[in-house]
This record gives sequence, C-alpha cells and structure tokens, in this order.
Amino acid sequence: MTDRLPAPVRRITDAFRSFTPGQKAVTITAVVALVIGGYFFATWASKPSYSILFNNLSAKDASAITESLQKGGTKYELANDGQTILVPQDQVNQLRLTLSGQGLPGDAGTGYSLLDQQGITTSDFMQHTNYQRALEGELAKTIGSIDGVEAATVHLVLPQKDVFADNQDQPTASVLVASSPSQPLSSQQVQAIVHLVASSVEGLDPTQVTVAGADGKILSTGGGADVGTGGDNTETDQTVAFQNRMNTSLQSMLDSVVGAGHSVVTTTADLDYDRTQTTSKTYQQDPSLPATSEQNSREAYNGTDNCNGGVLGPDNIAGPGCSGGGSSSSGPGQYENSTSTRNNALNEVTKQIQSAPGGIKNLHIAVLLDSTTAGSVDPTQIQQVLSSAAGIDPTRGDTIAVSAMPFDTSAAKQAQSALSASATAAQQAKQTSLIKTGVLAAVVLMLMFVAWRATKRSKKRKGLTAEERRHLEDMQAALEAQRLVELNAAIPAQMIEAGPDMSAELEAREERVREIEQMVKDQPEEMATLLRGWLAADSR
Repeated sequence: MTDRLPAPVRRITDAFRSFTPGQKAVTITAVVALVIGGYFFATWASKPSYSILFNNLSAKDASAITESLQKGGTKYELANDGQTILVPQDQVNQLRLTLSGQGLPGDAGTGYSLLDQQGITTSDFMQHTNYQRALEGELAKTIGSIDGVEAATVHLVLPQKDVFADNQDQPTASVLVASSPSQPLSSQQVQAIVHLVASSVEGLDPTQVTVAGADGKILSTGGGADVGTGGDNTETDQTVAFQNRMNTSLQSMLDSVVGAGHSVVTTTADLDYDRTQTTSKTYQQDPSLPATSEQNSREAYNGTDNCNGGVLGPDNIAGPGCSGGGSSSSGPGQYENSTSTRNNALNEVTKQIQSAPGGIKNLHIAVLLDSTTAGSVDPTQIQQVLSSAAGIDPTRGDTIAVSAMPFDTSAAKQAQSALSASATAAQQAKQTSLIKTGVLAAVVLMLMFVAWRATKRSKKRKGLTAEERRHLEDMQAALEAQRLVELNAAIPAQMIEAGPDMSAELEAREERVREIEQMVKDQPEEMATLLRGWLAADSR
C-alpha cells in the first residue's frame, strides 16, 4: 500500500514510523496545534475590517437600521451599548446612501434637511417654524457629538422681528442633555454647550441659555448664573479646591521640617464671589491754569467839570464849587462801565473698576504638630513662616494657630503591619510561583532530554550497516541458543549431585548473558565497534 505513495510522502511515513512513542506524541501534538493555530489565523485574516456606519443612535433608529441591514444580508456589529453600528469598511458609503433613501436614521429628517422640503406655497409662519426646527435639530446633533453626551434636545424661542416695535424680545434657549451615569458632564463641557448654543443663534446671550440633565438636575441656569455640574454648587467646589491647594502647599513645607505624617494642616477660607463694579471721578487742577471761575467789573468816568462827584441838591442844582446847574454839565465828559466773566475747565478723570469674584474675605489656618517628633521645633517660628506663606492679614480678620500634642499612631502601626504582612505574602506567593515554574521547566527539560537520548539511540541503531546488524543479531541468537543449551544440559543428575556450586555457576552465566544483552541494547555503537574489530580479525 505504501509503495503506491509518492516518494516524499513515503519518506515522511517511514520517518514517522521510526520515531519512538514519545516522539510520535510530540509530533502529533505539534501538528494539531499548528492546524488549530492556522485555522484561527485564517479566520482572523479573512474577517473584514469594520467601520462606524452611524454613531449616537437612539434605540428606535438603531432597531430600524439593524432590521434593514438584516434584510439586505449585510454583516454588522453593535458597540457602545447599541448606539454605534459597525459595518464592513468597504460598504460604509453605499449603506449610508441606501439608508438615507429610506429615511434612516430618523434624525435625518431633522436639521437643515427640513428646509429642502419647503414649497413655493409655504407661508411665512411655516418658514419661520421650519427654520427654528432645523436650527434646533442641527444644534442637537452638534451637542450630541460632544464626548460624554449620549443624547441632546434643544428648544429655542425666537421672537419675530417687528419693525414698528421699539423694544424687541430677546431669544432664549433650553438644552436637555443625557450623559452616562458613571461619567457626568464637567463644568467645562456644560459651559461649552452654553456658548455653542449662544453663538449659533443670532442675538442670543449666554445668560439666557438653560442646560438641564436627563436626571432633572440643573447644569446651568439662565439669568447670568455661574455654570455648574450636575446641579452642584460651583462656589463650594471652588472654595474646596482653594483650601486643598493651600493645605497641600503648607503641608509640603511642614513635611520638610518635621517629616511626613507628623503634622496636620487645615485651612478654612471664606471667599467673596460677589461681582462688584466701582466708578470714581476725580478732578485735577493744574496750578499753571487760571482759577475755575473769574469775573471782572470795570467802571470809569472822564470829564472837565470841576464837579466830578457828589450829590445834587434840590431841583437838580449842583452843589457849591460846581459850574452849571440842572442835570447837565457845562463841560464835555465820558463814562465807561464793563463786566467780564470767564470759566476755566478742570482735568476730569473717570475710573471704572470691576472686581472679579473669588477674592478672599478671611482665612483661618490651624496647624497641629506631633510633640513626640517636633519637640525641638519652635511653634512661633512655624507660625511666622506659615503666615508669610499663606498671606495672613490680621486687619482682614485672618487667624493662624499652631499647637503641638502627641499623635495616636496605633492605626498607622496596624496599617504598616498589615502592609508588611501583605508584602510578605506577596513575596512568598511570588517565590512559590517561581518554584512551580522552575519545577515545570525542569520536567520539560528532562522530557526533552529523554526524547533526545531516545532519538540519539535510534540514530545510532540506524548507523549500523546491514552486515553489522546481521552479526549483532547472530550474536544475540547465539547467546540465546547457548543459554538454552546450557539450561537443557543441566540435567538433574549432575546438577543435583553438584549441589549448590553448579547452580551458582549457571546463575552467573545467565547473569553474564543478560549483561551482554543489556549492553547490546544500551550501547549499540560500542558493540558495533567491537564487531568491526572481530570481523577485521576474522578476515586476517
């Protein structure tokens, strides 16, 4: 049967037959492992590369899309809790066009695509409504693409413009977002949503945008309120963050002096989050300029009459020494009266200061030192150093207190002992694992050595020539025949008479025969060399 096989296959078959049982087991195991590995590799290599078809889908849209893909016989995979659909990469564009023609996903009918459905008979009201719906849909899609946002709904209030109205109502917006319960939106993400909506709607102020979570918590309120996360108090978060930074800074200084774990710092800060705006107006007068207001009055009379003044007498008759009478003067005269007023402007400076929230109203720091290790440290110096580092201002009402008392280290010692025991157990487990690995490696090496020795013996047996193998077989047959002859010759009469000496000699011969047979099995190469020597001696 084997003669009909090709020569390479026949050689492989003959080589496999010459293997020892251990070698055959190892060879079969290796072939099976190679076939299984090749099968899985071929399966992985033939698997198509998948790409995202649609992302952030609602349950309704995902169900409709998967149903359509199943009808078309297209392979797909689901990810992100069913919100993402993956298809073979080379089919993404074609499938998107096909599903878009079917109106999938459902959100494809929202956004600016609504404006494509308007006809020439659409009323002004419908145009305004469709524009508002389109803008809401586009904003919802944009917000849904933010990392952490699973779904979003936007509602806009866009008052119609009236050219005859003096005051126009301002637009407002509300956003409902659904995020993962394990990963709520951060303050930066909420603020990004607020400004994204405000920048996308004409005339919309960020203070008129309200953001709410799907769990009912207010994330950002309208009216200029600060942006929060999950309805938490942002002022409290900022205060806690400031206190933690202050504690960390002061604690690092104390650790350098008394060592780690031998001091505790607690900071209580009262921050001012009020927005204040101060406007001041000052007037600066330049000495080189004249007075602010100046008024001059001048009156003069020039004439030749001797009566330059005085009071007229009865009937307007001049007094003695005056020439002429009545109300007229005998000589020519000139009268002049002038008044001037001048106002000078001063240098006016108007200053407007707007203070940002977050200022420190007052700061209180408490420091506790471990007296067992910080006995040589002066608390007064510690207080002075920390006061300078923290910026303590007594006029502002800041306080700092430094005290020293013994610490309770029982919990720390228990934790240290537990940590040491855990480290010891881990080390022992590691050593046990190393020992097991070493023993397993030694067993494998031993098996490999035994297989190598068996292979070497097989090769040595194969190294004998046909004539040497025939002589070896003849020698083994001769030894067997000699033993049988000796056993048959040991007839009871002589053996019984010979007694124990004869039986001992036979046992010794049998032992030598067994030793020779064992040598032929264990040392075939040495026996072959011995046979070659005998053959060479016989040929001489």
